[in-house]
Amino acid sequence: MPSENIITSIDIGTSKIRTVIWSFEEQKSRDFHVLGVWATNSYAMRKGNILDMEEFKSNLDNSLEEAEKMSGEQVTWVNISFNSSSFEVITSKWIIAISWDEITQDDIDRVLDMAKNGIDLPNREILKVVPEYFVVDVEEGVKNPIWMSARKLEVVAHIFSMNNNVLWNIRKSVADVGIEIYDIYPNLLAAPEGILTKRQKELGVVCIDIGASTTGISVYEEWALRFSNVIPIGGDSVTNDIALGARTSIDVAEKLKLNYSEVWLDELTAKEIEISLKDIAQSEEWSITNIYLSQIVTARYEEIFYFVSQELKKVGKDGMLPEGAILVGWAVKWQWVVDLAKEILRLPVFIGTPVEKEALSETSMSDPVFAWVVWGLILGNKFSHGSSWLNLNLMGFWSSLIKVFKKILP
Repeated sequence: MPSENIITSIDIGTSKIRTVIWSFEEQKSRDFHVLGVWATNSYAMRKGNILDMEEFKSNLDNSLEEAEKMSGEQVTWVNISFNSSSFEVITSKWIIAISWDEITQDDIDRVLDMAKNGIDLPNREILKVVPEYFVVDVEEGVKNPIWMSARKLEVVAHIFSMNNNVLWNIRKSVADVGIEIYDIYPNLLAAPEGILTKRQKELGVVCIDIGASTTGISVYEEWALRFSNVIPIGGDSVTNDIALGARTSIDVAEKLKLNYSEVWLDELTAKEIEISLKDIAQSEEWSITNIYLSQIVTARYEEIFYFVSQELKKVGKDGMLPEGAILVGWAVKWQWVVDLAKEILRLPVFIGTPVEKEALSETSMSDPVFAWVVWGLILGNKFSHGSSWLNLNLMGFWSSLIKVFKKILP
């Protein structure tokens, strides 16, 4: 069991492993204080799968150790979040008879268990069961049926599962580092919980999490998760394309993407500029034009958003979400990504951050890559075993978080 006042979450990404440690003074306290946060380069993951166990354990241990040094705490248990190409989300329905005249929490737990156990998932483990809505007798679309009078209860739920071997490798690596896993959840759930507002979830919105090697898609409407999926393509694909097109290294290609890339540069109207790779790395002799670089980057991001639009078509929401698309992840930090997404998705598009940017103007926390920090806390609260054991005061949480980042960021 976890300590009563220390919570630790680790976000395992393809490019970074991020650890955050926070505390609250007593059970059911609403005041949180960030004690330590650290991000370490990840060199042993691809699309959520471990390629090198020893390297992965070293990266994980380093991230945890640095966060422990900052916090002065010894971590013994953690919540884990990550995206993986092996995630699968399916919809399941089940119906039960009510034991008494009113629906109790035991009835809700029982129908969710039946929805989970009523499907065959060979070589896969179920991580989370998320109800979309309940049917109370003949009344559909019920969000919380507890204490309602009924004779039968039906649920439509989304079942999140992943490959047994992938999950076993992650669990073994974490155990070998010397810590215990309290809970595991996919970023498909974590990102929307940390970013989306109640109004967005009510009117209809899609959260698009573009990471290094995967893109997560989560659609919400009428306060419920309607659809979720992972596309095995991300920001690293753009970097790889640039490396091939410019005949350069991955490191140089990444700097080209971050510092020089734009989209939609028209070779007939835009001014052509030669970009010397020697200005980035002394060993390079080649050069590339801004227009050619634009063509490479535009093509790959167009592909990512095309696949997102195809996923939205599956649920009839292509161009049909009033609150539009919210972009998160390290690969969405440029305004031209927003403009391109608007064009392809035919939706209003915004870059998501957990709080208003004005509150974070003196830190790098306004960068969407750090939106993950709050996800672990919210998901740990929402899906904790038994009743909810944390009540969240976001203002106090963010105040302490900003103080920590001011210490470690330039």
